[in-house]
Amino acid sequence: MLEIRRLRLLRELSIRGTIAEVSEALSYSPSSVSQQLSLLEKETGVKLLRKVGRRLQLTPQAEVLVAHTDQLLDSMERAESDLASTQPRIAGTVRLAVFQTAVLSLMPLVLRELRENYPHLRVEMVQHEPERALRETWARDFDMVVAEEYPGHAAPHYDALDRKNLAQDALRLALPARDEATPAEFHHVTTLEGAAGLPWVMEPRGAASRHWAEQACRMAGFEPDVRYETADMQAHVRLVESGNAVALLPDLVWPARTRDLRFFDLPWAPHRTIFTAMRRSAAQHPGLIAVRKALHDQAMALPGPREPGVKTVTQITNE
Repeated sequence: MLEIRRLRLLRELSIRGTIAEVSEALSYSPSSVSQQLSLLEKETGVKLLRKVGRRLQLTPQAEVLVAHTDQLLDSMERAESDLASTQPRIAGTVRLAVFQTAVLSLMPLVLRELRENYPHLRVEMVQHEPERALRETWARDFDMVVAEEYPGHAAPHYDALDRKNLAQDALRLALPARDEATPAEFHHVTTLEGAAGLPWVMEPRGAASRHWAEQACRMAGFEPDVRYETADMQAHVRLVESGNAVALLPDLVWPARTRDLRFFDLPWAPHRTIFTAMRRSAAQHPGLIAVRKALHDQAMALPGPREPGVKTVTQITNE
């Protein structure tokens, strides 16, 4: 009889590509992974792996086993969810991957609510970029992800994940407050076009937010002078507040702090979409249902106008 532990190692190899990555993901030694895969070949009586250059490639027979392993893991996850539903209290562990601004604005109150209402439920949270977090949730490293999607940049799609929109988060031009401490060249700016000659702060190249922001500037007729690069959105805020840069910032950076900036709407009213995603096979687990509900309740409680099913996180009046 085939052993599920070895089948899962084969599936992990199909996802991650190398023995080293499998061993790191599952906290096994590389030699142990190789040994278990060799035993699986003996159990099946067929060749499962072949060497192509320096990498191992799955044979067609191995791909058949991986497909069945996916079904087995889904079935086990549904069984666990059904079993948990019969228990008198919500318990267990939920592993959550969240991007930075959601960690700062949504998660503190969500975690407090969950701790108060479900004391036997353990929530483990890791900050991850959405693209990686979605893949790792599909691969079963996380149970749920809170992710973002910028205009014109669709997040990776996985059929096995159940996605639900959480909020529509407006994107606006942010400038320093008009005061004596702010350099004069920032004072006259009230439009995106007017910021053409100013220094900008953006996320590093490769981020969807960076590509979107660059395209927004180019559509306005200029190439932004990106002098500062950081993935830390709070650093963006501080650089703008201190009169060193301008930025295109999402509203979700504000619920947890006082605004000391000037904001201007862009003509086409862009927004990013915030959403949750979990594996469909686990979507009925009481713990995951509780976490998702707490996230949606907190998003709806943030100040701003509501729309059916989603909401703009904050609303800021133009000067």
